[in-house]
Amino acid sequence: MPFARLSAATTPTAHIGLGLAAVGRPGYINLGREDDLPAVRSVEALRARTHELLDAAYAQGVRYFDVARSYGRSEEFLADWLNARPGIDDIVVGSKWGYTYTADWTTDAEQHEVKDHSAATYERQRAETAGLLGERLDLYQIHSVTPDSPALTDKELHAELAEAAAEGLTVGFSTSGPAQADAIRAALAVTVDGAPLFRTVQSTYNVLETSAGPALAEAQDAGLTVIVKEGMANGRLAGGHAPGPVREIAEQAASAPTPSPSRSSCGSPGPESSSPVRPPPTSSPRTCTRPSSTSTTSRSPASTPSPRTRARTGSGAGSCPGTEHSPP
Repeated sequence: MPFARLSAATTPTAHIGLGLAAVGRPGYINLGREDDLPAVRSVEALRARTHELLDAAYAQGVRYFDVARSYGRSEEFLADWLNARPGIDDIVVGSKWGYTYTADWTTDAEQHEVKDHSAATYERQRAETAGLLGERLDLYQIHSVTPDSPALTDKELHAELAEAAAEGLTVGFSTSGPAQADAIRAALAVTVDGAPLFRTVQSTYNVLETSAGPALAEAQDAGLTVIVKEGMANGRLAGGHAPGPVREIAEQAASAPTPSPSRSSCGSPGPESSSPVRPPPTSSPRTCTRPSSTSTTSRSPASTPSPRTRARTGSGAGSCPGTEHSPP
């Protein structure tokens, strides 16, 4: 399992991921995009901006990149970046299926995406993702599972996902909405031939939304890798958009002394690599605070590289899952 390379991570940025939802399509829900993106959001303009962000993130040590079929051309942009840099072989790529992008590169469409968690949609979108990312895909997640999602009960789909997992692909799910905890617990109960199907869960968790905390702790205890998305609440915790108390905490953190390299950024003894961000079993997830962080990860000690990825992940690369869009 590629997330095991967290055990060799030695820098804080190795625990941060970059999600491409906000630059993979012209219309998105993040605050502050108008300050970063060009007024004319053509395909080529956003492709160029995406590549700039990927270059900057990689240079800073980020090794997890998050895309989805519904994030416009995010998979295409990431694939182009990777193809132009064949020497980069130490990253983890995660994508998601289950939503189809329907806005046709406009910002005023009545509907920007359509949700469908059927086996037929999985088969179609898996082929589309493979056509772009090929063997670079490490993690494939069901996008925004809710308690009523047919993906939780569709045995045909479960069998297909288990087959993909047997071939080396990590299979996971993300959650959105007010019932994330219920969706997480329902997904934890999904098995194929007596074995748990999912290896990762990606959920919204930030200081404004902590309801999934106990369920994420249960997922961690069950051996899943926990990926925190929307750690900055789609911009509501950034800069001038952040509530006063949050800005004060950020300012205090920015002026605090730099932690010693012998301790993790979460404050526990030992090297950075020995302290994954783990939700305590009886409380909400504990995340490391970093001014630039949009996501953190909690790695299960049981996670091990799959035969397909072990050779190219190496022992020195860090990774961290990133944020994703929470569809309405």
